[in-house]
Amino acid sequence: MKKLLVTAFLVVVFFVQTDYATSNAITDGGTYLATAEQMPAPIGGLAALVKKIKYPEIARHARIEGRVYVMALINENGGVDDVKILKGIGGGCDEEAIAAVKATKFTPGKVKGKNVKVKVALPITFKLK
Repeated sequence: MKKLLVTAFLVVVFFVQTDYATSNAITDGGTYLATAEQMPAPIGGLAALVKKIKYPEIARHARIEGRVYVMALINENGGVDDVKILKGIGGGCDEEAIAAVKATKFTPGKVKGKNVKVKVALPITFKLK
């Protein structure tokens, strides 16, 4: 029986907005920051997120391997508001990555001690062994 390896790494996506003190993103409540002083992290670590992923049968039979890149919008309570595929590999892996991230609770991002909404990019690797 083949073993599978699914990994995820937390990656920060940097955009132009980094001035925390004057940013309207902190006050208007609708904008997601690209970075924060304390970035959101999955509760239980990345291992908890990886445990939620099951290698799709279609991908296993077609021997599809690769990395799915997702963008997660984490709200000020640590909940996942939305997940979008930045780059997918198909075979059901994209949908599995989205479902796992949506099912994960995060510690909220913080700026100056205040919880904020943050964008987080996650590469999730699907590999057959």
